[in-house]
Amino acid sequence: MRSAAPAPRVIAVVGPTAAGKSDLGVFLAQRLDGEVVNADSMQLYRGMDIGTAKLTVEERHGVPHRLLDIWDVTETASVAEYQRLARAEIDRLLAEGRTPVLVGGSGLYVRGAIDALEFPGTDPDVRARLEEELTLRGSGALHARLAVADPAAGRAILPGNGRRIVRALEVIEITGKPFTANLPGHDSVYDTVQIGVDVGRPELDERIALRVDRMWEAGLVEEVRALAEQGLREGRTASRALGYQQVLSALAGECTELQAREETVRATKRFARRQDSWFRRDPRVRWLSGATEDREELPQHALALIERAVTA
Repeated sequence: MRSAAPAPRVIAVVGPTAAGKSDLGVFLAQRLDGEVVNADSMQLYRGMDIGTAKLTVEERHGVPHRLLDIWDVTETASVAEYQRLARAEIDRLLAEGRTPVLVGGSGLYVRGAIDALEFPGTDPDVRARLEEELTLRGSGALHARLAVADPAAGRAILPGNGRRIVRALEVIEITGKPFTANLPGHDSVYDTVQIGVDVGRPELDERIALRVDRMWEAGLVEEVRALAEQGLREGRTASRALGYQQVLSALAGECTELQAREETVRATKRFARRQDSWFRRDPRVRWLSGATEDREELPQHALALIERAVTA
């Protein structure tokens, strides 16, 4: 069923992991005659299903989901390439008179899709030197340097995310400006309504712990073992995904499976806080409660918010 009010050009459902974005995205796509466009960087990878909480076909309720399962785990993620693919999907849907519903918690990917954002090029020599230093000194040392050169980037990028740290330092060296200075103001290229799903930290932490438990019960270790045979360890991006990185360490004998599970919970909680901080800095995001006591009303509140935005 379609909403009585006209939909804006693009809807974006954002917020931290485990907040309930995916289900809301499906509901809105159903009601607004749209399709979901994935904005979770790790759900782009084929076979990374359990650990990324990718909706099953049944959970999608017939709503097409675009930009899922498009990269092999050995491929290095590229926000610039994602931007190209996402805008192609958005433009196609708009041309058909339908509603793109962008769903995900990867902040830079969301901005790449909907904002006037251009990505600096690369310098192979600078990149190679930084990657060699990453191998020799570890991500912690490079993250400390990044935190001095660009404190905002240091706060936004996890200390263990060597690939993103290298990229940030590369951009700083190439442009002579902080990495975050290359992010322009909040200028959209589409008429967009961004809905943030807000869950208080105590409840969100509980959801994350429960989600990790369910991932283990659903066979995350077996999923990682199978992907390791497809080259997961060699994938610069996929191998660093939450849960996958920890299970790979357990499979390599570097920790126990229980330790991997506990570290996945801790790391995911830290990541959720960074996601929340990222989206809170964007004044265009309109926050709705996704707390358990408000979960049943969330879809209707989101529709009402969208309708108000259209008629304002």
